[in-house]
Amino acid sequence: MFIGHIGIGFGAKTAAPKVSLGTLLLAALFLDLLWPALLLLGVERVSIVPGITAVSPLDFEHYPWSHSLLAVLAWAALVGGAYYALRRDFRAAAIIGVAVASHWALDALVHRSDLPLYPGATQFVGLNLWSSFIPSVALEVGLLALGLGLYLRSTEAADGVGRWALWGLVALLLAIYAANLLGPPPPSVEAIAWTGHAQWLFVIWGYWIDAHRRAPLLR
Repeated sequence: MFIGHIGIGFGAKTAAPKVSLGTLLLAALFLDLLWPALLLLGVERVSIVPGITAVSPLDFEHYPWSHSLLAVLAWAALVGGAYYALRRDFRAAAIIGVAVASHWALDALVHRSDLPLYPGATQFVGLNLWSSFIPSVALEVGLLALGLGLYLRSTEAADGVGRWALWGLVALLLAIYAANLLGPPPPSVEAIAWTGHAQWLFVIWGYWIDAHRRAPLLR
């Protein structure tokens, strides 16, 4: 799951209009921002197995600290709690926490049965939608489209940057998603980890976009 998570970040703006899009994208992508660092540190493991699913060549061997259900709930409480400590806005903090937790729920739809319930668990979850190409793509593109539609209803461009930076991000996301689907497998686990760190660009881009958009003016 990639652009589907970003769709959640976009859509959450409707429920939390005072929260920057950058913060909402940070919440929705948080687990995948954490995971690359744990890969590089050797704390978690993945291997590249072309053809293991119709969509992704990755075999997630061990990732209990970033993607087990118990760990995700703890991360959601931590990220939401940090926002509350800074802003004293319980509603917004709760929505941010839900956005973090939504990552696991969406991954559970598409992953093979590889998501642990807690660190050290012997039971794993995953409905393996990635085994079917068209439904997987439809889900991801649909989530992005829905989230983007909600974001467009909640904001309007204050200037040209607010308009074109948004559509530039959407175009880049779709291009990356298409390349992931149709291109060759990653050359190495290290490449996966370093590329994963590049997702911080989307968070920064989200702050930039939101600084140039505003709530729709009453007409």
